[in-house]
Amino acid sequence: MPRPRNLPADLETDPKKVLELLVGLPEVSVLGVDCTAPVVDLHVEKLAESVGCPTCGVMAQFKGWREVVLVDLQAFGKPTRLHWHKRRWRCADADCATRSWTEQDTRIAAPRMAMTDRAGRWATEQVGRCARSVAEVAKELVCDWHTVNDAVVRYGEALVDDPARFGAVSALGLDEVLFVRRGSFHTKAFATSIADVRAGQLLDVVPGRSARGPGQWLYDQGLEFCAGIEWATLDLSGPYRSVFDAMVPGATQVADPFHVVKHANAKLDEARRRVQNETLGHRGRKSDPLYRIRRLLTKADERLDDSVRERLVGLLRAGDPRGEVAATWHAKEAVRELYAHGDEPTARHWIERLIADMADRDNPIEVRSLGRTLDRWKDQIVAWHRSHVSNGPTEAANNLIKRVKRAAFGFTSFRNFRVRALLYAGKPNWSLLEAITPV
Repeated sequence: MPRPRNLPADLETDPKKVLELLVGLPEVSVLGVDCTAPVVDLHVEKLAESVGCPTCGVMAQFKGWREVVLVDLQAFGKPTRLHWHKRRWRCADADCATRSWTEQDTRIAAPRMAMTDRAGRWATEQVGRCARSVAEVAKELVCDWHTVNDAVVRYGEALVDDPARFGAVSALGLDEVLFVRRGSFHTKAFATSIADVRAGQLLDVVPGRSARGPGQWLYDQGLEFCAGIEWATLDLSGPYRSVFDAMVPGATQVADPFHVVKHANAKLDEARRRVQNETLGHRGRKSDPLYRIRRLLTKADERLDDSVRERLVGLLRAGDPRGEVAATWHAKEAVRELYAHGDEPTARHWIERLIADMADRDNPIEVRSLGRTLDRWKDQIVAWHRSHVSNGPTEAANNLIKRVKRAAFGFTSFRNFRVRALLYAGKPNWSLLEAITPV
């Protein structure tokens, strides 16, 4: 029969070579393909070549064959297994310490890997970049969960530990993130996320929320890296403050505005619950005046219209006979007003006046406690008016970490947790995936 017209002149027509091109592996010969089973079985061998002993260099002798079955990418919509028939070699020198070995080719599969190189890189991108679960990818390839996870961890570590993944950092942020709940009592174990708040990039995740983990991480980065940090953002955390004091003493510490206002709201909630118990003798119930306005109290004053503000004042009058909750509410609004000032000198004058006013013994204990906190952190709070950097990017990175945790249904291995978090939120250079060597 005549051939179809307009075919390209350089088409490969040898069926065996066509098959080898479709297989896409370097320097292999296809021995056969079995497509009758639900899984495609592809049998290959490397092209014959002369090899020398890796120890002494003497020409090796052929010893036999060893078949290794590897998980491969799907072919024609069906899961595939690559049967690599490896040659075994032995050294001809009887005095050589190396007796025998099996041929290797990292272009086909990395050593001690149950998956082909191309399948491992594909799985790493699916799990790390697209935040798919390991179980989902393993189901697609019809293989074991550990097969996929081992590949993701090994390729992923090589990618996230690339020295060029991040450069000089001028603004560094620390924040805690929940790692796992352990045991029958679901005891919380935390980690610390370290982020470049200028670039919005997760730099690393270290175990615990004490000073030890981030302190060691900064020490490992070297003096030049630490000297380049100008701003250090944090919530009102004593351990993180000690890290910055010890490791980056030249950086200006900045207390995150969100956490400052959050602390003021927490003190307001403490005052509401205390007054509730003192006046009514029980926790808040839906008919109690203070319980009915628990959410209005934490809402910004400028967001309240006249009718809502009238309701708030009326219920405060009914449930707060000594005016303690109202005083704490005004203190909270005064803390919020601090961030309405545009320059640092005005903000410093404002916070110093606040601290002095809150120290009055006629104030509720919650207001006095809030004033002491402001006094301990006033330099870090005021520094925001000079830097205008916050821990928001670190919180954003934590949200991405939580998405990875939801996809994985939680982690128990910190190594898996770190690699998956950095692959998704650490902005690795994915163009390097084809060139890296798994560790």
